Amino acid sequence: MTPEMLSAARSIPSSCLHRIFRAAEERAETTGEEVINLHVGDPYFDPAENVAEAFIDAVRRGETKYTGVEGMPRLRSALVDKLREDNGVDTAVSRLLISPGSCQGLAALLQSLAEPGAEILLPELHWPVHLQQSVLAGLTPVLYPLGADLRPDPRAIAAAATDRTRVLLINSPANPTGVVLDEQELGALLDLARSRGWQVVSDEAYEHFLYDAEHTSTASLEAGLPVDERIVHSVFSFSKSFAMTGYRLGCVALANDRAADVMKVVQEANIIGTSTPVQYAGIAALASRATSTAANRKRVQRNRDTALPQLIRAGLLSELPAGGWYAMLDIARSGLDAQTFAMRLLETKGVAVVPGDGFALQPELDGHGRIRSHTFAPFARHLIRIAFCVDPVQLETGVRRIIEFVDECAADGAQAPAVS
Repeated sequence: MTPEMLSAARSIPSSCLHRIFRAAEERAETTGEEVINLHVGDPYFDPAENVAEAFIDAVRRGETKYTGVEGMPRLRSALVDKLREDNGVDTAVSRLLISPGSCQGLAALLQSLAEPGAEILLPELHWPVHLQQSVLAGLTPVLYPLGADLRPDPRAIAAAATDRTRVLLINSPANPTGVVLDEQELGALLDLARSRGWQVVSDEAYEHFLYDAEHTSTASLEAGLPVDERIVHSVFSFSKSFAMTGYRLGCVALANDRAADVMKVVQEANIIGTSTPVQYAGIAALASRATSTAANRKRVQRNRDTALPQLIRAGLLSELPAGGWYAMLDIARSGLDAQTFAMRLLETKGVAVVPGDGFALQPELDGHGRIRSHTFAPFARHLIRIAFCVDPVQLETGVRRIIEFVDECAADGAQAPAVS
């Protein structure tokens, strides 16, 4: 099949996340040895007990029929209360939709915002799925540079935008960088978007995992505006806050009723509805959120504060991540690029990490919205991402082996004869 006949989906490369996931599974199956999984954001702790009980009770009661495409009114109402009380977000049941995971909610939201020829602004260091979702929705990704501290700069974003820009995506706490934006920074981004007529997508999957500050929801900055004038669409997840990764449950709080009506149509075509027993589990999770989310944050912060300082001392990490579940390490001292480092680390040390260049994909699209070719940002050539939400013993072991491997590679490089 010639490139001209490819669909947009077929032109999208598989993400670095899934490639290393498959490689780690294959190594474990082939060798029979345990792999230290630092490549995937899956927590070592479980949901609160009432979550599983609610799920099982719903199944036993026969609560397994369809719900409306928007989700169960009871769950949506509970989320409206949570967003008002915890996030300062003024929404309503009519503007809140349940999704089978925040990832699907994001995909549906981007589909509902897409226009022919429209562009979406993403940071140059981004979650690969955001880029994939954008292309699948028919949006052209435009990548804007980050500052030296990996923070978005409104001036750089404005310079990257064009007259076709329609959407700005904000992710705080950020995956993969761990950067947390404060109210002033979010306000500056929101003011820019409003002045240019853009819509804003706020991905807040890691809202409960801030270690030195309180989370600010972007939509909370619009609380005083008439609903019809709001532009922030917020996406939340049960996977991280409640350790419900396998349940697949999320929600989208749309800025206004017009956007909510459009997304309902998208969801009709995509999912029909979210699993009913899972929604009952979500209701239970919200009921116990005050204790469960705080406990989960403490678990991840303890991991961060215990294991990651070793990476700082080894010169692989400049500072502890302010939020999220991930740290970006600079392994330039090893003399290897990120792809080679990740595969050799897996082969020789049994540790799975994600090559950082996969978070810096730079695609070139043709006139039909298909990726014609792609490169990777040079600055990410020696970056890898690790997850620190994993079992503490595994994290300690994995960090130790990473440092050992870097030292071994550096020593081998120093001992190699010079090439004349």
